[in-house]
Amino acid sequence: MTHAGRPGYHGEPSIPFSPMQQLVAPVRAEIEIRKSRFIALLYPVGSRDEAMRLLAGARSDWPDARHYCAVLLTPGDSMLNDDGEPSGTAARPMYNVLQHKQIGNVLAIVVRYFGGVKLGAGGLVRAYTQAVNEALKDARFVECIEFENVAVAIPFSREARLRHLCEEAGIEPGPVSYDSAHAVFTLRIPANERRERLEAIRSGLSGQLRLIGD
Repeated sequence: MTHAGRPGYHGEPSIPFSPMQQLVAPVRAEIEIRKSRFIALLYPVGSRDEAMRLLAGARSDWPDARHYCAVLLTPGDSMLNDDGEPSGTAARPMYNVLQHKQIGNVLAIVVRYFGGVKLGAGGLVRAYTQAVNEALKDARFVECIEFENVAVAIPFSREARLRHLCEEAGIEPGPVSYDSAHAVFTLRIPANERRERLEAIRSGLSGQLRLIGD
């Protein structure tokens, strides 16, 4: 897992993890333990950028919470974040649940409202474990999908059209850069649908799409 480069985030590069399934749709659950509320939010995600937007959304939706602990598991880019809880008492048990159930392409967030009673390290581990397990009771799964990053160049005038096509197809446009004549996007595309997805986008752009690196 890669280091996130932000306070409160830490990497776990030594952990092997081969997910077999991913969520079909987001799930949510809430538990209360000794007056503390734990709100578990699990999302299917394909990238860190998408996960960061969802984490920012959780902070906005529950602005008065004490902690926003998170685990991200995607191919090549993952994180564990205890967000102020004692090290190893929040993100690690959340991660352990996801690993045990072999879930990937996932962002797990547990929002905690402190109830005034300290739970201790063991109590926190049990609480964060329980919160994620509770959310997973309502989850539906599909086989884990591998994604490829595909760099494409298009004329400036087609940028809005490309974004529209990506939105329709459920593809994340990713980072964009510009040269003197083109906008260059990095598209995240399911590996097993690469050819079909790219052909559909090229057709929607009347052929005005060039693959970079192929």
